[in-house]
Amino acid sequence: MKVWEVQSREGLDALTLVDRPEPQPQAGQILLKMHAASLNYRDLLTVKGAYGSKQKLPLVPFSDGAGEVVAVGEGVTTVKVGDKVASIFMQTWIDGEFSAEKSRSALGGAIDGILAEYVVLDQNGVVRFPDRLSYEEAATLPCAAVTAWNALVTDSKLKAGDTILIQGTGGVSIFALQFARAMGVKVIGTSSSDRKLERLLELGASEVVNYKSVPNWDERVWELTGKVGVDRIIEVGGAGTFNKSLRAVRYGGHISLIGVLSGLNADISTALILHKGICVQGIYVGSREMFEAMNRAISLHNIQPIIDREFPFEQAREALAYMESGAHFGKIVLRI
Repeated sequence: MKVWEVQSREGLDALTLVDRPEPQPQAGQILLKMHAASLNYRDLLTVKGAYGSKQKLPLVPFSDGAGEVVAVGEGVTTVKVGDKVASIFMQTWIDGEFSAEKSRSALGGAIDGILAEYVVLDQNGVVRFPDRLSYEEAATLPCAAVTAWNALVTDSKLKAGDTILIQGTGGVSIFALQFARAMGVKVIGTSSSDRKLERLLELGASEVVNYKSVPNWDERVWELTGKVGVDRIIEVGGAGTFNKSLRAVRYGGHISLIGVLSGLNADISTALILHKGICVQGIYVGSREMFEAMNRAISLHNIQPIIDREFPFEQAREALAYMESGAHFGKIVLRI
């Protein structure tokens, strides 16, 4: 079978298509014929060798995929041959709280991922996805969608009539918009592209701000909320946007810290966190239990994942370069 491997820390050229024997499931495991995979910013960092010095090599990258169960090992009871399933991001985070042990089971980072024609996973490391979704659509769910769901739903404090701010138009932000609209929550969106802002409005955003033409977008958001601030911010920018998020969120508001698109380190206004009583929570995807609850909501509300562009399996490097360009709106998918 064909498999993509990260063989060095020398950029996208380190991603190499190789041949490996088709794996066979052992007790408790299942064999998936993969049909689609989706890209996350983490995958770009991983392939470029920027996701941590302890990354093992060679590594099969990517965490998010969907496929068909074509064989099962002894003792498998949760799925059967013919089932259509998606991978879960952390193979041992089934339910309960996050832990260091669970983080060590993250596909495409701590352990080999799914960018191959066939993949063996534990029977508990997959979920059935909604019937009306294609393999390509289902492949967008494991990281971006579950992350957005966790950020909005898991602590149960967000309610209909509240306002959230989403940053940019990547996968997490678009899913957050879709889930928020289903919950009756108002959405304010930011982007540097007027074209993308128009698409946010078409998807249901109430207000949008171009952070390129309005550099002090936090002041604009403050004005849009009647100088109260938003209830929650889906913070994907990281160091470069965090202080503005502190100014844009309301007193007693919540910032879900998810991404690091604008950097890892900055001087943070801890005084604002204290003075405004802001809750800052790091969100590192979520559990299978969250994934299954999210799938029920997707089915109930007929939520359709937004796919920007699909590439063939052989063009994984080109797909990552496209992600790096920042031109996408929603998810990028590889057809396997």
